[in-house]
Amino acid sequence: MALNRRSRLITQGVQRSPNRAMLRAVGFGDSDFEKPIVGVANGHSTMNPCNAGIQPLVERAMAALKQAGAMPQVFGFPTVTDGIGMGTEGMKYSLVSREVIADSIEVAVNGQCMDGVVTVGGCDKNMPGSMIAMARMNVPGIFVYAGTIKPGKWKGQDLTIVSAFEAVGAYAAGKMNQEDFDGIEKNACPSVGACGGMYTANTMSSSFEALGMSLLGSSQMASPDPEKADSAAQSARALVNAIKINLRPRDIITRKAIENAVALIMATGGSTNAVLHYLAIAHAAGVKWTIDDFERVRRKVPVLCELKPSGRFVATDFHRAGGVPQVLKMLLAHGLLHGECMTITGSTMAEELRNVPDTPRADQQVIRPWSNPLYPHGHLAILRGNLAPEGCVAKITGLKNLSITGPARVFDSEPAAMKAILAKKVRPGDVIVIRYEGPKGGPGMQEMLAPTSAIIGQGLGESVGLITDGRFSGGTWGMVVGHVAPEAFVGGPIALVNEGDSITIDAHKRLIQLNVPAKELAARRKKWKQPKPRYTRGVLAKYIALVSTASTGAVTD
Repeated sequence: MALNRRSRLITQGVQRSPNRAMLRAVGFGDSDFEKPIVGVANGHSTMNPCNAGIQPLVERAMAALKQAGAMPQVFGFPTVTDGIGMGTEGMKYSLVSREVIADSIEVAVNGQCMDGVVTVGGCDKNMPGSMIAMARMNVPGIFVYAGTIKPGKWKGQDLTIVSAFEAVGAYAAGKMNQEDFDGIEKNACPSVGACGGMYTANTMSSSFEALGMSLLGSSQMASPDPEKADSAAQSARALVNAIKINLRPRDIITRKAIENAVALIMATGGSTNAVLHYLAIAHAAGVKWTIDDFERVRRKVPVLCELKPSGRFVATDFHRAGGVPQVLKMLLAHGLLHGECMTITGSTMAEELRNVPDTPRADQQVIRPWSNPLYPHGHLAILRGNLAPEGCVAKITGLKNLSITGPARVFDSEPAAMKAILAKKVRPGDVIVIRYEGPKGGPGMQEMLAPTSAIIGQGLGESVGLITDGRFSGGTWGMVVGHVAPEAFVGGPIALVNEGDSITIDAHKRLIQLNVPAKELAARRKKWKQPKPRYTRGVLAKYIALVSTASTGAVTD
């Protein structure tokens, strides 16, 4: 196997002897110095179900790497779980962890001159953090998803973690009894694996198949199932082959490949967070991709899958129905997928899909036929207007009415909004404004799953709007608009909204408008003062100083 310059660092030059001596201490023999060193970035954590099943996958991957003639070296990266941090100060570290993960992998791989990397992750930010790192380093790499959780059950209904959040609102509104409230909480998460709907983790993992950086069919497997570990081993073997042929991430992550990934996200009803993450991935890969490109793709790609949160089915149902490969083949057959894009296997996307049928099986309901989509156009709309000059993101599926004009209910933090919602101080027709929760202001763009789920639980999902410079969980649905940019902390127009101001959200017109005269807004701007940052030391203070606007992906480099 030909070695690139990284492994040669331990076999040539004046540093050869100490390098080899150090590696002998961790199990290298004479013949091993000629083998590629492959890092295995391990996101295992017992703190959350998303990552608790990773260690067996890492062990299978390492065994497969050795069998394929590589020397695997494992290292860890941290993870923050949104479902646990939601509604607490810990949630401010969630998006920040994307950058920490990317930095950790870059430091380990480049600092130890590795020839390639297999990253194994589970929770939401593991995926984009890993991909940002691989795109930055441009060392052969592959992503292995830890797998989805199996659905919970209560009184015959499938449950996900979002069921528990929505139960809070329903219970507070007197629409749910104690037995059901406790039953949902105790049964929502029955196994290891990431949240089971087409929420952020499953959105990003499935999109990596379309991107070409994960093996087809691997992303929606249940974490505890044997096929998931088999897939980890297969992924490791594919990575060794990529090292042999010097196939690197930037050979794969092109503008057309990102368009494939975004088309898959639209077709499956994926998370709003994908907008933020693909802007960041494109930035890391040096690919030109803007917030308006999402709208361009949305207009031509239908929603083909009925998946939670705006449908009936969960990820394991999707996998059984044919999963990502089936949807990709449908897109390819209708001219909406770039089949010539390279994948990590060394084959093109079209070649990988050659044995997948053009149409979904008739014995399932998860993937709709092309002639009968769930929605004719994608669900992640980019809105603009005087309230968001740089744009913002709306999730517009599952709603009867795609526009609302109402009085602003203004809150300068998520906890303040949550308190008012649970106290039943929000009425039908209101437009909730949650600000100072952006990349710098939050900091970290907290996900608003707690307030949006409480709104849904109270039966207000169709009648109340919510806008924020923060972001949303992949489990959120309703008349919600996030990533409003510029954010309040830097003086964006959202900072100038007063209680009772009229606000219009119109997804048909892709408009978000503060119905206040420009002269009045100019007067308010003169009086506005930037608040002091909420953190002045530590990682959050560093993040405040470095992070960009959401409209460019909230990147830190």
